[in-house]
Amino acid sequence: MAAFQMGSGYAVPMTLFKNNRDRVCKALLQQLQKNLKFDSGNLLVLLEGGKDKSLYNTDVDYVFRQESYFQYLFGAKEPGCYGILTINVRTGGVASVLFVPRLPEEYSTWMGELLTPAEFKAMYEVDEVYYLDELTDYLEKAAPKLILTLSGTNSDSGLTMQPPEFDGKEKYVTDCDLLYPILSECRVIKSAEEIEVLRYVAKVSSDAHIRVMKFIRPGKMEFEGESLFLHHAYSVGGCRHASYTCICGSGTNSSILHYGHAGAPNSRPIQDGEMCLFDMGANYCGYAADITCTFPANGKFTDDQKFIYNAVLDARNAVAETARDGVSWVDMHKLAGKVLLQRLKAGGMLQGDVDEMVEAGLSAVFQPHGLGHLIGLDVHDVGGYLPTEPKRPNEPWLSKLRFARVLRAGMYVTIEPGCYFIKRLMDGALANPELSKFINVDVFNRFRNFGGVRIEDDVLITQNGIENFAIVPRTVEEIEATMSSD
Repeated sequence: MAAFQMGSGYAVPMTLFKNNRDRVCKALLQQLQKNLKFDSGNLLVLLEGGKDKSLYNTDVDYVFRQESYFQYLFGAKEPGCYGILTINVRTGGVASVLFVPRLPEEYSTWMGELLTPAEFKAMYEVDEVYYLDELTDYLEKAAPKLILTLSGTNSDSGLTMQPPEFDGKEKYVTDCDLLYPILSECRVIKSAEEIEVLRYVAKVSSDAHIRVMKFIRPGKMEFEGESLFLHHAYSVGGCRHASYTCICGSGTNSSILHYGHAGAPNSRPIQDGEMCLFDMGANYCGYAADITCTFPANGKFTDDQKFIYNAVLDARNAVAETARDGVSWVDMHKLAGKVLLQRLKAGGMLQGDVDEMVEAGLSAVFQPHGLGHLIGLDVHDVGGYLPTEPKRPNEPWLSKLRFARVLRAGMYVTIEPGCYFIKRLMDGALANPELSKFINVDVFNRFRNFGGVRIEDDVLITQNGIENFAIVPRTVEEIEATMSSD
């Protein structure tokens, strides 16, 4: 059986992608019966894979990563491919066809022996493989009644995927709108085979986080934690890629939500008495992990650090105990916010009625981001705001939610409540009488240079609860014990 595998890492069977193709085609046929009303002829799904991209005007390329929709259906590592699913509308039969670039023979000097179509067919377990320059002839022989291509706007980035171009396109009836929401919705519910890949990459990422937690001490650089994480994920787990740029913030940097960017590349020395917030996730066969651990640099929590950390942990626990199939994600965000405010009030930072605080949006002062997001082939996975699903909430403290759906078994999401002390938000809250009335100013200002805490798990939604794939120390006692051990 063909599989993707890096070293001794998890063997991802090519049946995963075949089953994805079958699921998409079944969903398409159901939609066709409702809308397009044709019951004969061939329907073709035509997708374009990712392309090599040069680093500006040089002859050096970015390290290639396959486009996610193409990865979902074909699992192909190479750039410059096209893929077709030929669906017999009457019988429901599906044929998968991969088109690969025909590379000049001289490329073998630089890239090694070039694979033949037969070798690609065996490697990816598709029905047929042709060279890309044979695509036009294939389409003429297939004589499709309709060709579906992929175009749509990502609700997280706001960027729009353009439909592929191909020679002779004007000869055919094409539709670039129907496929995107159907294919995106298929990606929302993970198959049993996908779940095992996600479980593997979360375990690799968890182990790497623990290695970093044991290593970090005052005097280390933030980027040393990033380096160790990436090394472990690759050398032990076979994860060549990270799912996103590592966030390794210490001190006040731990309150910068997307720290680690080019302008601040995890470049600060870690100081004694500070908290470290490390948000890092490996990527294997295109599938992502996204885990955040927060811990004291010296391995021992102060009373103030315990106060904030346990407030976030209680919010995380409340969601983990409540989330399940049929529960609203918006309600989970509200629950996390309410528990956080309750704990901050109990510790003397806030005063007044907690329900009134929730309605006033006070929790967004401490946690300006959403509770979490869908995760899969993209770290912020597709399917958040599809046409058939609830729209983004209008309330300012809910508007950052990356989806507002009702949870369903098979969804894979992050649960990541946080509490951050961000100067701009703190000053804004103190200047707003609707919020400042709840704040004990002296205690609030004591935390101006604290930074932040985030606890982020990757969880599978089930009928009766969740399964947490992030296997890392979470309580104060567990973290201190881990950091004191060899």
